[in-house]
Parts: sequence; structure tokens; C-alpha cells
Amino acid sequence: MPNTTSSNPLRDRRDRRLNRIAGPSALVFFGVTGDLARKKLIPAVYDLANRGLLPPGFAVVGFGRRGWSHEDFTAQAREWVRSSARTPFNETVWEQLSGGFRFVSGGFGDDDSFVQLRETLEELKDTRGTRGNHVFYLSIPPNSFEQVCEQLSRHGLARDESEHPGWSRVVIEKPFGHDLASARELNAIVESVFPADSVFRIDHYLGKETVQNLLALRFANQLFEPIWNANHVDHVQITMAEDIGIGGRAGYYDGVGAARDVIQNHLLQLLALTAMEEPISFDADQLRAEKEKVLAAVRLPEDLSRRSARGQYTGGWQGGEKVTGFLEEEGFNPASTTETYAAIRLDINTRRWAGVPFYLRAGKRLGRRVTEIAIVFKKAPNLLFRDVSDPDFGQNAVVIRVQPDEGATIRFGSKVPGTQMEVRDVTMDFGYGHSFTESSPEAYERLILDVLLGEPPLFPRHQEVELSWKIVDPFEKYWASLPDQPEPYAPGSWGPASADELLARDGRTWRRP
Repeated sequence: MPNTTSSNPLRDRRDRRLNRIAGPSALVFFGVTGDLARKKLIPAVYDLANRGLLPPGFAVVGFGRRGWSHEDFTAQAREWVRSSARTPFNETVWEQLSGGFRFVSGGFGDDDSFVQLRETLEELKDTRGTRGNHVFYLSIPPNSFEQVCEQLSRHGLARDESEHPGWSRVVIEKPFGHDLASARELNAIVESVFPADSVFRIDHYLGKETVQNLLALRFANQLFEPIWNANHVDHVQITMAEDIGIGGRAGYYDGVGAARDVIQNHLLQLLALTAMEEPISFDADQLRAEKEKVLAAVRLPEDLSRRSARGQYTGGWQGGEKVTGFLEEEGFNPASTTETYAAIRLDINTRRWAGVPFYLRAGKRLGRRVTEIAIVFKKAPNLLFRDVSDPDFGQNAVVIRVQPDEGATIRFGSKVPGTQMEVRDVTMDFGYGHSFTESSPEAYERLILDVLLGEPPLFPRHQEVELSWKIVDPFEKYWASLPDQPEPYAPGSWGPASADELLARDGRTWRRP
């Protein structure tokens, strides 16, 4: 009989995917009826199962106030998977996975519900073979973290691996506090119950393929790393633009704003990955150490008024549709000073980046949905091409697109076809969808699998969170001292005029994604 083992990559021991299959375990979702669980988390679990990355006895427990039975929860989860999963629905996979679905009804302060949760996990240990391994995913408001952690501790669910068989881990969704003081308080609460190595703070941007590819692009290619420094780079722009408004998120967004919601976590993580030195390895401690060095080296501008901008979108027309202004959104105070757009300039005080400004911007109701990192290089002398009319000609750039079209673009000058020596900037594009037959997994697929495997490189630890708040807090305090509301900007534009002035003071302009 011919040996077919080598022809099947899933059975080839050299295939590293074999080492990425989770072991026996149960995943408990607090806040399972919320949008995140319905649209992302439960579908991600199914996609992992459909890809063969979960064990046959894997279990999912939903915890919420709904009076659902196990069957009710399973039926709801089936609809969520059918509407939001990335991979095609497979009845066989679903039957195997849903056999481990359970639901516990109750509130966070209800002792009886946590007794029922403990009994449910014991039952799953026997019937599904979870071996007492549990992940508790807190997809809940931060003000509920303390109560849930205390309940888990009181009922013997947050266990020390050295004293009990099986492991317990906790996953925390952002925001990690609303300033430095609250972040430290939150960390103390969580780590009083779970060991630091068992706490996974999720920033879903770090699970995106292109964010991880930034490390490969830099450190696996001799082409880029030699010029990735102040000798060649003029400046860096990191953008997260959304073309939607706040919608029904008044309860969360008012008082938070673009800087706390996006810059403090997503964009500062992208800055750290862009500017970090090469780690010794991709071990979690090594990777985190290099990111922390970058964040610790960030220097705030002396004059925050000239190095920051903020705005609120107004009502008007966007994409042929009439949209509501921020202050007219349901649930908002007409005098709200919460910004929907924020831009800041930061400098990194290291030899590699001395003199290179980093511009970060995030906003809603902008021209299009896009997240990108643009490394803009210094102009070549261009002694032969002085008569080129385009003022930005000759400024090469490497642009890493995080979403929606994951990939990278290189901008460089090329001769225009014809009899004259006319040069124009062109782009060379790499897209994941064109270069690989494999489809990119959703960020939550990668991150949930990493939690189940106990692999923490993509999860920021509390030092990173605190360093990020040290950067953002001064801007927030300055903006809070201003007597006026944020500057208005039209929907579909690229933000307030003050954002353009922020770069114009340095003789630069924002990229148009």
C-alpha cells in the first residue's frame, strides 16, 4: 500500500500547523448575548472548529441574563454562525461542536449562577473531556471586571495550576481603563485573582495578518531594514479612518472619544511594532520588551496645542445619503466635548528614530474606511528632475494596509512611456488575496487559538498598557482644559482643518488613502 502520509500536509510532521491545535478545554463567554460575541467570537470558534484546530470535545459556555436553556443558546449560536462565520457552514462540524454548548443564566452578583457555572464545568470535564481547563472571556463593561473576578475566585474557578489539575485563564477586552490610574487599578484587581501569565488582554488589531506581516516585512527582508531609520525616513503616518458614525453606541462612546478608543491601544501598538528593534526571538517576553522600549522612548511635544487636533463630525451628506451629526445622535448631550476625530504628533527618542515625527490620526465619518501605516522616505536629490511639477514627487513610501484590503504598496518614481524623459510616481502592490490561495483568518480566530494554547506574544501586558496611557493622558487633560467643543468637520471629509495645519507646520501633508 502506498504511503500517503507525506502527500497530506495535515499529517506531515514538518507542517507547523499540527502544533497549533488546541488541547482539551472549555471557553466561557461572559456577555455572550452582546454584539461582539454574536458577530465575532462565536463565529470565530466555529471557524476554528471547521479548520480542525479545536479538539472533538471542545466546550462553549455562555453566561448571561437571558432565561435560555442549553438548546435555546445552541439554536441562537447556530444563527450567529450562519450569518457571520468566515468559513462555509458544515453540518457535521456543527453537530460535533454544538454538543458541547451550555448556557448559564444569571447576573454577575448572583452566587447561585456561579455555583451552576462551576457544576456545568465539572459536567463538561466528565462528558467532553475538558480536563478542567477553562478560559473565561470577559466581553463585558470594565466596571464589571472586579465583580466577575471575585466571583470566579470565591467559587474556586480561578485556580493556580501549581495546586490544581487543569488551568484557568482570563481574557479582557479593551478598554483597559480610561486613564493611567484606572488602568493600574484594573490590573491590580485582575492580577489579584489570576496570575499575570494567565491574563490575556485582547487588542484584536494585533491578530490581523497584515499587522503580523509587518514583522516579517521588516525582519525577513534585507530590502527594508537597512533603510528603516532616521537616515532615510522622513516621517511616519498611522491612520485608522472609519466612514461610519457612532450609531447606537452613545452609552459607550460619550466621554471616551477617538483618542481613548483607538489611539491609546490600536495605533500605539502599530507604532511600537513599526519602530521596535529586532527582538532576539518571537518569544512573548522578547517581543513585549522591544515594544515597551519604544513606548518608553516616546517624547511628547512641549506645545500640545500645535501638535494635536480634535474634531466632531457634523450632519450632512455622505455617499449620497443624508447622515446625522454627532451632537444630534441619539443619547448624546448637545454640549458634549467628546471628539470623534483625533490626531497627534509623537517623537521617539532613540538613535534609530531621532528627528522622525510619527503622526497618528483616527476618526469617524471620514472619506473611507481604511487603516494603514505609511513610512514616507526622504526625497532623493533629483538633480536631473528639477522641473517635475508635483511637489510630492520623489518621496518614496512603503504603505502597509491593515484593512480593508490587506497588503502593502511601494511608491516609487518611474519613467512615463514616450519620447521625453518624464518621470511620475507609480505604485507596486501586494495583496493577500492575490498572492496566497489561503484565506486570511479573522483576528479573533488567531487570538482565541493563542489563548487556548497559552501563547501570549500578541497580547500586551500591563506595562504596555500603562506606557500607552502615559502618552495619551496629557493630550486628554489638555483637551479637557479647552473652553470650546472640538472643531466641526463635514461627513465624508478627512477631518477638521486643524489636522491639516498640524502637518503643514512641519511642511508636510496627510496621505490620501
